[in-house]
Amino acid sequence: MKSQPLLLASSSPYRRELLQRLGLPFTCASPDIDESIQPGETAENLATRLARQKAQALASSHPGHWIIGSDQVACLPDGTILNKPGNHEQAVRQLTRSSGQQVTFLTGLALTNADTGASQVHCEPYQVHFRTLETREIESYLAREQPYDCAGSFKMEGLGIALFESLEGRDPNSLVGLPLIALIDMLRSWGQNPLLR
Repeated sequence: MKSQPLLLASSSPYRRELLQRLGLPFTCASPDIDESIQPGETAENLATRLARQKAQALASSHPGHWIIGSDQVACLPDGTILNKPGNHEQAVRQLTRSSGQQVTFLTGLALTNADTGASQVHCEPYQVHFRTLETREIESYLAREQPYDCAGSFKMEGLGIALFESLEGRDPNSLVGLPLIALIDMLRSWGQNPLLR
């Protein structure tokens, strides 16, 4: 398959910084989709559906591109889904519930060919073991980083690392929002190898 220009379907500066690591030229555009959870939808299904929809939403306006969509969902051991908190109060609730828990982060990834509609979809799991956090630690962290646009209420690339006891998974980039190892697998399967540019 002939390589196409890449488009990252995201306005996230974190995802943009990650994709830059591959040294491939790309552009960015922000898709407009409804990110609401559907009744009975699992965290994994939500993450992959949103990633696919983000990529597909830009296909008609960006012909000739391979479009990368990604979305992340955090899930407590009881199955409760933690989305982007949006405000301080919700972030306090999320971190309080995550305290002392193992939280699973599921990052959906989609690579879509805008011309053919062909798509590859993957979900990358990552386990985060939270420290037992005091209220003042949570408040101090939120005041310093204000991670209200981040699933699970933390920024992995910042002070958020201080919230954790341990991390478990194949690709730590997925915690920031873009599983690069899986993306490289997808690109290679379509004939674009970042190592052989």
